[in-house]
Amino acid sequence: MNTPDSINTESKNLLNLISKNWDSLDDSLKSKLKKIWTILTYKWQLQILFNLPLLIWWALDKFFPKVHEFDATILNYLNLPDWALSFIGFSQ
Repeated sequence: MNTPDSINTESKNLLNLISKNWDSLDDSLKSKLKKIWTILTYKWQLQILFNLPLLIWWALDKFFPKVHEFDATILNYLNLPDWALSFIGFSQ
């Protein structure tokens, strides 16, 4: 029967297991893995960079309801015809 003293909790922690394995790797293998990781994360960074304006707009929409009032104000200044406003979803 397992007692609390006999159970090894170190191996169950994923971060400890990863760091142990990383420390035991060769330096050449570490450098190769780092290069592969930078190539993969470069593409992720580029994707995040492209989506950043949308993310900012979503955050403003989520946390500041005044953004919608600003949208309506811009549409009023544009003086769009009713048919164009109906396409956007602001039919009156």
